[in-house]
Amino acid sequence: MLDPKYIRENIDEVKEALQKRKEDIDLDKFLELDQKRREYIANVEKLKNRRNTVSQEIAKLKREKQDAEHLIKEMQEVSKTIKEYDDKVREVENELNDFLLTIPNIPHPSVPVGQTDEDNVVVRKWGEPTTFDFDPKAHWDIGEELGILDFATAAKVTGARFTFYKGLGARLERALVNFMLDLHTTEHGYEEVFPPFMVHRRSMIGTGQLPKFEEDAFKVDGTEYFLIPTAEVPVTNMYREQILDESQLPIKHVAYSACFRAEAGSAGRDTRGLIRQHQFNKVELVKFVKPEDSYDELEKLTNDAEKVLQLLGIPYRVSMMCTGDLGFTAAKKYDIEVWMPSYGRYVEISSCSNFEDFQARRAEIKYRPGNKGKATYVHTLNGSGIAIGRTVAAILENFQQVDGTVIIPEKLVPYMGGVQRIDRP
Repeated sequence: MLDPKYIRENIDEVKEALQKRKEDIDLDKFLELDQKRREYIANVEKLKNRRNTVSQEIAKLKREKQDAEHLIKEMQEVSKTIKEYDDKVREVENELNDFLLTIPNIPHPSVPVGQTDEDNVVVRKWGEPTTFDFDPKAHWDIGEELGILDFATAAKVTGARFTFYKGLGARLERALVNFMLDLHTTEHGYEEVFPPFMVHRRSMIGTGQLPKFEEDAFKVDGTEYFLIPTAEVPVTNMYREQILDESQLPIKHVAYSACFRAEAGSAGRDTRGLIRQHQFNKVELVKFVKPEDSYDELEKLTNDAEKVLQLLGIPYRVSMMCTGDLGFTAAKKYDIEVWMPSYGRYVEISSCSNFEDFQARRAEIKYRPGNKGKATYVHTLNGSGIAIGRTVAAILENFQQVDGTVIIPEKLVPYMGGVQRIDRP
């Protein structure tokens, strides 16, 4: 959520930023609601001052044994009017808050201006795209031929875009989770948490999934619970409505969770295989930092996610998202994309974002500088560290052999119980 005061005082700048995002939001409505709210509050203050004055006059008349009935009636009318205005203030504040929840974050000045993903800027690459002296297969074909991925049975049991991992496929998924958690906790300094896989509406609003993306969320009928689309939601909301001590910052958490997404509107986009599933596993990195540190922390967070791919030996690139492809909540975002031989292109495996105080305002997460004085909002960041299913897909495609087997990356062998290769059954 943006600061209403900032919008009011920088209305042209905010309008320009939203245009760069391709967002058509009527900020004149904000100004209208904001002005109405301030007028109502001013009227309430005047009426309360009048009520105080009348109350003093009534007390004086009573002390002098004089008739105060006319003033008592006036005070009753004033009190009634105050209540009416208080109701109006609450009503317009609710309307204003609902409107503010629909406004996306303001892009950081370093974010390139653009309309689509074609305008994103590649900032670095690691490794060379894997080449073969045979025609590489897609990961879904490899997985099925090795007997480690079963899409047909999952479709029978549940539906499209679900998967059964079997045998060494399940072992590989588990190995990746443990490898990533160990890396981020022992080498990168994150504290591990294991969050609930369901949250309520207030939590989804706090991190920005609601109200805008409700159609992409799985809601549990008859309850206020939502299945989490990412561990970012419960982990960020751990600190909702708290004032932290400056000495606690930065707070760095890593969390494994299953994630659930309806993927509304994604028909036909990477719907085969493991790339775009309704349920998938992910290791998430979440940070709470001081505002002046947040952009340095974004670079560190992105490097932490990249380290996973470097250790596994998977080629990737890092792209900075343009204004038109930035996402609702981020002020700046990097996408890490792995090379997928069967696609002949890079595919996103992690997004690393700085939200500045956008989420913190929605979730009311503050800290007190120097542990004294006025509390201010923290900056929040998060990134995939990384998506497990897509990493499985990248391993199957980049480490496939001509005989149909798949070599296990060296760093994963200890987590695989010494297994170095997935052979045909």
